[in-house]
Order: sequence, then C-alpha cells, then structure tokens
Amino acid sequence: MEAVVASKPMIKVAAICGSLRKASNNRGLIRTALELTKESIDGIEMEYVDISPLPMLNTDLVVDGKLPPAVEAFRQKILRSDSILFASPEYNYSLTGPLKNALDWGSLSPNIWADKAAAIVSAGGGFGGARSHYHLRQVGVFLDLHFINKPEFYLNAFEPPAKFDSDGNLIDEASKEKMKQVLVALQAFTLRLQPKN
Repeated sequence: MEAVVASKPMIKVAAICGSLRKASNNRGLIRTALELTKESIDGIEMEYVDISPLPMLNTDLVVDGKLPPAVEAFRQKILRSDSILFASPEYNYSLTGPLKNALDWGSLSPNIWADKAAAIVSAGGGFGGARSHYHLRQVGVFLDLHFINKPEFYLNAFEPPAKFDSDGNLIDEASKEKMKQVLVALQAFTLRLQPKN
C-alpha cells in the first residue's frame, strides 16, 4: 500500500526589484530568491516582474478606460500572484522612483495590491537599505499590503566579507540562508491570509 504524502499548497510570488540596474545588488537578491524557490523551497512559484517598461504615472495615458499595454501586462502579473517580494534599495532614506511608480500604477482602481502578503529585502551601504523598508511599509498600509514582520532582511553590501560578486550576485552563504528564512515566512503568512476552503 502506498503512503499518501501531503504536499504544501503552491503559492505564486511576484518578485519586484526597485533598482533598474542589471548588476544591482538588489536585483541579485531577487535572483537568489528565484534560485532558492527552485532548488530548496517547496510550494513557491516565483516570477520576476520587470518594472522598467512602465511609463511614469500619468492618468492622461489612460484612454477610454484602457491602460497602456505595459501597465496592463504588469497589473495582470500582480493580480495572478498571491504575494509580493520587494527588493527595495534605499535612495535618500526612501524607496526608489521606479518602485513608487509601479506601486502607483497598481493602486489605480481596482487596487491590485490589496490583501496580498509581502516581504521586503534590501542591500546597500550603512543600514543596508533598512530605511526604505519603513517608507515602503507606510505606503503598503494605504495599499492594503500585509508585510511579514520577521525576519527582516537588510544587508550591508560593503562590509567584509564580500556579499556580492561584480555582477551583483549574492555569494554570502549566511545571507542566502537568511533569504531562505524570509521566503519561508512569506510562504507561511501568505497561506495564513488565504481563505480556508
């Protein structure tokens, strides 16, 4: 007689990077998260959602109730996701312009962010981008995003030992383990927020 093994429900995570630079350390955090979900975490399907094609928010671009094609494609990807992983670099104690732009396009009625679980990771100098977390969380309150509280992930990218290679790929094993903890917490919180059948 074969044993029945219960598998974890699959959640879909949209991964968004606030930096547009290809070799960004924050984009490297997203690449690491994608690798971890394929190699060592069951039950998460993650898709990188590129925000670089989005035009700057201008509601004059909405013609006859239709959004620009790049915006509509972006919104559909977020709508299909159960939760969001933000890699949020810190620019002047805040989140980046491109990330705020994506949040704003998504907030147009109907708000595509509402009732989704979310997590924030960041890498940078000083506090490792931690101050951008505070501002992103504040914006998320209005958008009805629900952020995990722990673990927090902000990495000082310039403290020895080296955390990233020259292409922005995360090479520090302790940081990869912390990223895994964030993803597992995001998975658990996402499942907790989903309606019970």
